[in-house]
Amino acid sequence: MTRLFGTDGVRGLANGLLTPELALQVAKAAAAVLAPESRNARPVAVLGRDPRASGEMLAAAVTAGLTASGVDVVDVGILPTPAVAFLTSEYDAALGVMISASHNPMPDNGIKIFAAGGHKLDDDVEDRIEQFIAGGAMSFAATGDRIGRVRIADDAAKRYIDHVGTAPENRLDGLTIVVDCAHGAASVVGPEIYTAAGATVIAINAEPNGLNINDGCGSTHMDALQKAVVEHSADLGIAHDGDADRCLAVDATGAIVDGDEIMAVLAVGMKESGTLTADTLVATVMSNLGLHIAMREAGITLRTAAVGDRYVLEELRAGGYALGGEQSGHVVLPQFGTTGDGVLTALLVMDRMAATGRSLADLASVMTTLPQVLINVKVSDKVAVALSKSVLDGVAEVEGVLGDTGRVLLRPSGTEQLVRVMVEAAEPDLARRLAEDLASRVGQV
Repeated sequence: MTRLFGTDGVRGLANGLLTPELALQVAKAAAAVLAPESRNARPVAVLGRDPRASGEMLAAAVTAGLTASGVDVVDVGILPTPAVAFLTSEYDAALGVMISASHNPMPDNGIKIFAAGGHKLDDDVEDRIEQFIAGGAMSFAATGDRIGRVRIADDAAKRYIDHVGTAPENRLDGLTIVVDCAHGAASVVGPEIYTAAGATVIAINAEPNGLNINDGCGSTHMDALQKAVVEHSADLGIAHDGDADRCLAVDATGAIVDGDEIMAVLAVGMKESGTLTADTLVATVMSNLGLHIAMREAGITLRTAAVGDRYVLEELRAGGYALGGEQSGHVVLPQFGTTGDGVLTALLVMDRMAATGRSLADLASVMTTLPQVLINVKVSDKVAVALSKSVLDGVAEVEGVLGDTGRVLLRPSGTEQLVRVMVEAAEPDLARRLAEDLASRVGQV
């Protein structure tokens, strides 16, 4: 059986790869691994989703699988992924389930699973869940009064809003922000949280109808936000993805501030305040070389992890570090949460602006981004690409050209049939030429 779990849960075309039947199996297997039968009390699972239409269908299947396994379901409705992780801990649940495909287009969907405490699953736990599915051995079938019950959690959004609202130390009065909610889960709580913190909020793409999530908006389509920030003379813009676990920004000039730059801003501020544990930031192999240089100059150690915020989390937990994240905008602060949280990240960026009186552009200037070209190449076999002599020779040739002035990275996507070709170099034209040459080799495999 092909591995179901990718970089972030089980993801695919809703009712194509990801059917209600599969969702039910995943839920029953997750219950077997994370919420084994208890004779004293029924275990509890928290269930949330983003607004995409297929979430209704898949949430119903997950609910059926959990309750059939004797698990009570606390349905928190449409909320960001980090809210579901937080509420899994808050409600003392055995597991949490988020129905979302994050930044993917509307036809896709996914199932993200959290263990007790709201922690993402280790690879071995995912493997055990897959073994249950492959072997057809499900958790015990509850009958009679052992069947799980469903409760709608009317207080869920308020609990999350109150929790995140404690993060900024300064009021945000005087700051004007444009927030692009991607017609996703941020639409439910994002503008309310920013307004409560004192900011003047202009919300765009905040009218989800189940079909428009990530459609030409949000963190994967920044043009509308850039335009709106300039038109409204705002201090900054914030772009979320469909489930609001990531955050990208736009400064007052309309220039994009990516996840690397956001981490640089927060890391320097935390080092100054003495809250950056061991003066260490955790990033991924995809982070720009400019972040490495900036952190070295700031006296901050940069540790790298594999791509995926759960791998960042593993490194954070192993070292007890206080800040980590990805270039894509997943930023993790273990003091406040167990997963990337785009709303929290935005609050802390604005908190830094309020504390220093500096613009976002000025704060982000601590880092100079090296020209980076990223090309997504559609492939039929990611393994064959990794073993291809032509591709390996191409990588060696690029490394020979760049020396220590840049770098090259090939990474298979964890959620799609893509290989990502990334080249950084001092000159953009050189980075583009080398990336295109290497992408051509990948595409020929």
